[in-house]
Amino acid sequence: MRMSLAQRVLLTWLFTLLFLIMLVLKLDEKAPWNWFLIFIPVWIFDTILLVMLIVKMAGRCKSGFDPRNGSQNMKKKVWYLIAMLLKLAFCLALCAKLQRFTNMKLAYVFIPLWALLIGGMVELGYNIFYVRRD
Repeated sequence: MRMSLAQRVLLTWLFTLLFLIMLVLKLDEKAPWNWFLIFIPVWIFDTILLVMLIVKMAGRCKSGFDPRNGSQNMKKKVWYLIAMLLKLAFCLALCAKLQRFTNMKLAYVFIPLWALLIGGMVELGYNIFYVRRD
């Protein structure tokens, strides 16, 4: 099943809205929930994205797949997978820090996010300045 752009946008808005509502309730001390519970909309959304990405990557393995121009697509999908895992690592470390499960320095919590942002800038620069020579 392929989702249309409108469905993806609606799904993104829905999960973002749920997360923000739960975050505001936690910050206003109206909900004494665990930080990991506050991030449930983020976990669900990321799980949906990861499943969709893995299914697309697994589609390369089926018989009859045309590998032309597939290496660039595969590299991009591997980058997306790494980016999703870095975001997941950041969210987990942040929740652990906020819940006081660890006394890790805040700078260490942000390392996956910094790596994600640097990777995103490198990909953006590559997509803007790379000129394909045919």
